[in-house]
Amino acid sequence: MKVLNQVYTLSNGVQLPKIGLGTWQTKKGEETYQSVMMALKNGYRHIDTAEGYQNEASVGQAVRDSGIPREEIFVTSKLESHIKTYEGALEAFEKTMKELKFDYLDLFLIHAPWPWSEMYKDCNEGNVLAYKAMENLYKEGRIRAIGVSNFSPNDIENIIQNCDVVPHVNQIGYFIGIDQSETIDYCRKHNIFIEAYSPLGIGYLLSNKDIQKVAEKYNVSPAQICIRWCLQKETAPLPKSIHENRIIQNTEVDFEISDEDMEFLDTIKGDPRRWD
Repeated sequence: MKVLNQVYTLSNGVQLPKIGLGTWQTKKGEETYQSVMMALKNGYRHIDTAEGYQNEASVGQAVRDSGIPREEIFVTSKLESHIKTYEGALEAFEKTMKELKFDYLDLFLIHAPWPWSEMYKDCNEGNVLAYKAMENLYKEGRIRAIGVSNFSPNDIENIIQNCDVVPHVNQIGYFIGIDQSETIDYCRKHNIFIEAYSPLGIGYLLSNKDIQKVAEKYNVSPAQICIRWCLQKETAPLPKSIHENRIIQNTEVDFEISDEDMEFLDTIKGDPRRWD
């Protein structure tokens, strides 16, 4: 079975397709609409959006216009990072549902443990309040799975200690060169699944000479190596593209990187934005 048709199973039994289309930095309107339509036409069944991306309405329209039954498409959205109250989270969810025009959401995440404008601020109390609102929506059946994004082990521990439902997912920036081992080890210990956003290192990995060298060996693109690496790390990569040929190519990863080459890729370290 092709990777595109394979799924992971979350701790609550919900199935999540192994590869998703990311829509971060994809402009609302036609750009997002066409990107999602092309992805769905070419077999994707997992679309990732967020209120903060301002393109939820375009994602929802494409899902409805695709002709594919809603229950066959896994859609994620996220609570904006600055919303840290119970009522605020409920209101934001209703806004998201109004934008998407859906009856339910497959996965809803707290976008970050702190507002993007105040990174690393202590928002433990607010995160618990927002998550409790999400728990109630989950228990009502309006969300099939709930979780967090960009949360460290300490941030997640706060949720586990003060809430009823252990997060089903933690979506983090994860790609060749970045060390997320502490967070991943913690999440695996608590059966929290890892989604990998920016698996191409915001595009910078594609020009890395070591990755290019491995790609040549397998006769694939650097992007395919990056995505395959994430899959072999048992995470769900969320590559983004607005070009149909790349949208297709990003799913053509039905090959195996050898243990030796995985170890070589693991030796690549550092911020990819600083590489030549």
